[in-house]
Amino acid sequence: MSKILTFKKPTPKEKNRGKTLCLHDFHKWKIVTERKFDVKQGRLVTLFRCERCGKEKTEAR
Repeated sequence: MSKILTFKKPTPKEKNRGKTLCLHDFHKWKIVTERKFDVKQGRLVTLFRCERCGKEKTEAR
């Protein structure tokens, strides 16, 4: 006989974990060090990327 597996449907809390914070602009920003100099502006820029949703923002120094 084969084993019968029971699958549990994920709860809404488990399904949307980490997404609701980004929807309300509470991102988890992390500095990306791939490029540090912007050629168009001619100055140093810091690139931030959200760990949860992947949204990016830049900050000129």
